[in-house]
Amino acid sequence: MRLDTLRSVLSAFDYRRIEAGTDLSDADQLAVVQRLVKQRSDSIEQFAKAGRDELAAKETREREILQSYLPAQKSPEEIRAVVPRRGCRAAADGRNQGAVMKAVMPQFKGLADGNAIRQIVIEELASA
Repeated sequence: MRLDTLRSVLSAFDYRRIEAGTDLSDADQLAVVQRLVKQRSDSIEQFAKAGRDELAAKETREREILQSYLPAQKSPEEIRAVVPRRGCRAAADGRNQGAVMKAVMPQFKGLADGNAIRQIVIEELASA
């Protein structure tokens, strides 16, 4: 399973390298692995809805393997510590979720799931 998963990562790197026409930077490689993790997550959700538990379990194992190659993800508490500082400045003129996300996302690029950040921003704006 691990070997097949890593082969798919190498294949995705090759595809991206050909598409870009240059060698991939570390950030590009990180983005490729993150995209593969997101694909696995989407597949797990779809397989679970269709009742295909064996395929969902396979995708879950592959996602876990891929996640082991990503940097440690920030905890919700670490995200909450940053959102009010950055978010209050961005949303000073109104409760604009997009402005807050734009201010916060660069700080967590590759270190936190966008959906988790979005949920915390929504909660922080609601309590502000």
